[in-house]
Amino acid sequence: MPTTPTSIAFIGLGAMGAPMAENLVKRQFRVTGFDMREAAREALVHAGGHAAASAREAADGAGAIVLMVVNAAQARSVLFEAGALAALAPGALVVLMATCPPGEVEAIAAEVAKSGRRFIDAPVSGGVVGARAATLSIMVGAPDESFALARPVLEALGDKVFHVGQKPGQGATVKTVNQLLCGVHIAVAAEALSLAEKAGIDGKLLFEIMGGSAASSWMLRDRGPRMHEPDPVVSSAVDIFVKDLGIVLDAGRAAKTALPLAAAAHQMFLASSGLGHGGRDDSQVVRAYRALNAKPANDA
Repeated sequence: MPTTPTSIAFIGLGAMGAPMAENLVKRQFRVTGFDMREAAREALVHAGGHAAASAREAADGAGAIVLMVVNAAQARSVLFEAGALAALAPGALVVLMATCPPGEVEAIAAEVAKSGRRFIDAPVSGGVVGARAATLSIMVGAPDESFALARPVLEALGDKVFHVGQKPGQGATVKTVNQLLCGVHIAVAAEALSLAEKAGIDGKLLFEIMGGSAASSWMLRDRGPRMHEPDPVVSSAVDIFVKDLGIVLDAGRAAKTALPLAAAAHQMFLASSGLGHGGRDDSQVVRAYRALNAKPANDA
């Protein structure tokens, strides 16, 4: 009977990946990490993990590989081009935790299955704060036996682990719906603020009122205050929602489902990125609204 792996290769030691890898170390897993940035590898070693010079080296003989990369293209590159999949132990778990299109996840899973390894579709929600506190929400698409093997690994990373379906791609679908709601909620909060500011209403007072009313949302309460900061600390970047809402719209096209609100929100994040704010905190989608609603030159 297969058992949960104790040795884990962790690929992608970014703002979320680094604390996730460290949480696995704290749970006594043997974690070998790889990231293109040497400083990120050194930080994992300082936290009690191990560093590798390549993704293939990190995966060598490991019982599981966790992919916290940017997108499906990077996941493919790590697994197939860099050779990490072939380096894993026979029957190892491949845990994809990045936000990817459901169709891409299904295709990657099929190739992983051909190698004799088990694929776990496990995107996350909760951002950097959730990654640090091990309180991520994790949406898993995988057969029962594979899920059971992966569960101790996943529970080291999040306190809300949901088995949403038996097939890879189903976790990605739930995450896609999550990102639709998150992106629209942030954009509409920025739109509400834009209207209030144009009418001369104090924005901070507005969000204090709205935050305790029926109009509130988690995103309004979390991102709203940062919309008033000139350059807030980046929790999640504008360009992340350019990507994720693009995935939402692709999923809508594939399912022939109209998503007009997601499309409008995507345009505002895209506009903010086009104005040069793609690397700023996603609350700064408000800059696109402010640019759109700027006073005419003759009113200045």
